[in-house]
Amino acid sequence: MQFHGPGSGLKLSEVAKPEAGPGQVRIRVEACGICRTDLHVLDGDLKDPVLPLIPGHQVVGVVDQIGSGTTALQAGDRIGIPWLGSACGHCRFCHAEQENLCDSPSFTGYQINGGFAEYAVADARFVFHIPHAYSPKHAAPLLCAGLIGHRSLRMAGKDCQYLGLYGFGAAAHIVAQVARFEAREVYAFTRPGDANTQAFARRLGAVWAGGSDEPPPRLLDAAIIFAPVGALVPAALRTVRKGGTVVCGGIHMSDIPTFPYADLWGERRLCSVANLTRRDGEEFFAVATKVPVTTRVTTYSLEQTAAALEDLRHGQFDGAAVILP
Repeated sequence: MQFHGPGSGLKLSEVAKPEAGPGQVRIRVEACGICRTDLHVLDGDLKDPVLPLIPGHQVVGVVDQIGSGTTALQAGDRIGIPWLGSACGHCRFCHAEQENLCDSPSFTGYQINGGFAEYAVADARFVFHIPHAYSPKHAAPLLCAGLIGHRSLRMAGKDCQYLGLYGFGAAAHIVAQVARFEAREVYAFTRPGDANTQAFARRLGAVWAGGSDEPPPRLLDAAIIFAPVGALVPAALRTVRKGGTVVCGGIHMSDIPTFPYADLWGERRLCSVANLTRRDGEEFFAVATKVPVTTRVTTYSLEQTAAALEDLRHGQFDGAAVILP
């Protein structure tokens, strides 16, 4: 499925099978999760994608070609390709194992062709082995929703006992399971009136679920915002205690409206999460198999990718959606 620029939508196209270059691997794609970031690319919120582009950055597949210089992988390995496709390796951030902040990164499904296709090529240094416990379709959401959720949860702090999650979609439904495993209480915030998603959150262990316009029954230690809605930032700040943290977990968000300084005062902290590191992946997959994290998925064919993205936009499914080429 190719993207040719904002307003063009996605077009089913036949292209040449990609070849693995030095340091790369090619996989036969088995599944690719869809993500709100894909919508941000298609809508033009994220500027200057490489065009024409094959989106998709939660890619699971089997290695079928190995480029020169690649020794850590073998044909037949099942691997996952995440959002961070490569980093420069020499900036101050890369040297500090903060490649998520690299000055010259490349992102899968944005600057690098992604997984809405039958085959995909990736930098072998930035892929992850998929635990045997997961089928391709259930592993796919772990590669962005899971990884970004994991990084967001860690930024919420070790002492976070009472955790709020704004936007109970793919990432939150994974984070909620990890948080409950760690004996945290989860409070879920959904679109006002979305009783179905609130019920879904409670089934996953949320002690309270309500609309984003409702106050929780207690002050929270931290809140993570996955919905790309800037107006939720001041709302979330008002739900956390003094010294609490609000984490913005998305790569794009609408503008944050002005709010009284009193909502931030009391040493409340507001921070963002940017991308992921390889260590995040190693840590998260180890935790995911212990919980064990299960993913609720709705599947679509490759030809139905555009419909899947519209269903995501309008909240037509719980959990995550996955494309099966």
